[in-house]
Amino acid sequence: MELVYIFPKFAPSKKYKMQALHIVEALLAAYILGSIPTSIWVGKIFFGIDIREHGSGNAGATNTFRVMGAKAGIPVFVIDVVKGWFALYLARYSGIAEGSELYVIFQLFLGLCAFLGHVFPVFAGFRGGKGVATLAGVSVGLHPLATLCAFAIFAVVFLLTGYVSVGSMSAGVAFPLFVVFLFKEQTFALIAFACAIAVFILFTHRKNIRRLRAGTESRFFYGKKQQS
Repeated sequence: MELVYIFPKFAPSKKYKMQALHIVEALLAAYILGSIPTSIWVGKIFFGIDIREHGSGNAGATNTFRVMGAKAGIPVFVIDVVKGWFALYLARYSGIAEGSELYVIFQLFLGLCAFLGHVFPVFAGFRGGKGVATLAGVSVGLHPLATLCAFAIFAVVFLLTGYVSVGSMSAGVAFPLFVVFLFKEQTFALIAFACAIAVFILFTHRKNIRRLRAGTESRFFYGKKQQS
């Protein structure tokens, strides 16, 4: 005998079953969206190479710039950002009330799924990039003003130093500071997300930090690469 017949008042209604189904579908769709291996497909279709076998070996926008130039790097960067940004809109089909903290938390899970899809893409043997651009898209969707300020930090540091990695790490660390101190954000989930981004970017750039200390990190100046 099924438990729903023994405890009928605890049996989930059709409405909640459908909402649960929509939530699972949205999470799966976010992962599939993130799994679109932009740099890998661009490299194979237009250049006949696997980006993961060239440059730093990373399937991301920075390595695409390094190996294939701006004509490939800019579209790859934009599409990877849009993947993270668009994943948040899938929350609208979950049935969760927009504007609520639960809605924001679910958006964070959608962003996480898109990020995991980029790092472990099902369409590319689960070997993707670092996910920085996709996380930037998630940040744009959640807090566009703080993201804009962080991007300004990236631009300034990059122009001054010529290091993409230093610009990225500076922007990542600055992001939670903007969220908390400049924009006075009160939503705990957003604050936690911002802090997690800072930690994540530093963690994924640990090889860059070692190369910076050794003086072997690659520099970019006015669209061309120079070895430091």
